[in-house]
Amino acid sequence: MLILPAIDLRAGQCVRLRQGDYNQETVFDADPVAVARRWVGQGATYLHLVDLDGAKAGHPVNGDSIQRIVREAEIPCQLGGGLRTGEHVAQALAWGVRRVIIGTRALKDPAWLGALCAKYPERVVLGIDAKDGRVATEGWLEVSDISALDLARRCAEWPLAAIVYTDISRDGMLAGPNAEALAELAARVQVPVIASGGVTTLDDIRTLKKLGLAGCIVGRALYEGRLDLSRAIEIARSG
Repeated sequence: MLILPAIDLRAGQCVRLRQGDYNQETVFDADPVAVARRWVGQGATYLHLVDLDGAKAGHPVNGDSIQRIVREAEIPCQLGGGLRTGEHVAQALAWGVRRVIIGTRALKDPAWLGALCAKYPERVVLGIDAKDGRVATEGWLEVSDISALDLARRCAEWPLAAIVYTDISRDGMLAGPNAEALAELAARVQVPVIASGGVTTLDDIRTLKKLGLAGCIVGRALYEGRLDLSRAIEIARSG
């Protein structure tokens, strides 16, 4: 199982939100490149980048920071937030990002996502952000009537690289992941599933590994020193 440290960008800084609320922001570092180097130094082999400003604006905003991270981290990065058009995706890939995460547009235009996967096979990740089992969009500012599982099943036939499932109610709350929802999703689709939201302890890592997930994104617990990244990676790789 892959451990992906999260670097959430807002106004060029590394921040974390609670439950996706832009009014509950904590700035952890003014230099996201230094943060990337720190996680690489502790053994990270993949980074999860989120353009929070982009998610809200509907287009990439923190391009300069993203390019610096990709260039200086020298490990693969996946990027989500504000990627709503083919031009946005092409731009992100040109920056050197290995995979792009599509959320809002996937719900509103599944056919577009299918065409994008065909154009960039194994480089597109479906980002499902869920609140009470329903898909949230527009930087988590809106909640649809579509269930997370229905969206995943609708898109699973395409050559996706993975599905990132985020339980908004757990994100940034240090309350543990939604193992039940993750287990159901992993059992119902053949696409690799990456967990996000609430991962706090080494036991959480062990639980997710037992579910057979492809990866796990960790955020606030790392920044607050509650989770040892090197040890988490060791557990994820064991067996």
